Amino acid sequence: MSPKKKEETKSFEENMARLEEIVSQLERGDAKLADSLSLFEEGTKLAGVCAAMLDEAEQKVSKLQKGPDGEPVELPFGEVE
Repeated sequence: MSPKKKEETKSFEENMARLEEIVSQLERGDAKLADSLSLFEEGTKLAGVCAAMLDEAEQKVSKLQKGPDGEPVELPFGEVE
């Protein structure tokens, strides 16, 4: 299984937790240069995966509003009344 496929099967929360670990390690500044570059590369990929997951979730979100008969009506996310 490729690393990219493995990242895609993890949840958003798992990816964010790993990204936070990477940021923490990089902020400490005690890793060797090669390790820091590897962590930075992994973090960049994870940030992209998380952004894609958020975009997909945003597209699925619907806003509920009362219709003329008082029943809820689904509107696409971001649609202005």
